[in-house]
Amino acid sequence: MKLPALQTIELHALAPTKPACGADCNGCGVCCAAQPCPVALMFLLQWRGRCRALLWQEEARRYVCGMAVCPDRYVYPLPARWRARSGKWFATRIAAGSGCDTTLEIEA
Repeated sequence: MKLPALQTIELHALAPTKPACGADCNGCGVCCAAQPCPVALMFLLQWRGRCRALLWQEEARRYVCGMAVCPDRYVYPLPARWRARSGKWFATRIAAGSGCDTTLEIEA
């Protein structure tokens, strides 16, 4: 998916600064605010814009993937007993924990 040359995204004022591509993910939210990932494309049927499953966690002061932490909010019907397993499955699909994979450049 090709992004426009300039795109404005809005993030929480306390969101961490985007790390370098390849560095550990810090929950900055830039990638998910810029465009939906393959999980959002397939399961949320969202083709453009900020991902609906991008969640701000106030206590941790970081963004998380709602599909990974509370998939039953987005996938209906999802039995409660499948919540943890589904969340882990979605997390592997977005490569959670494997580092920043966005090459987007950010201007404050």
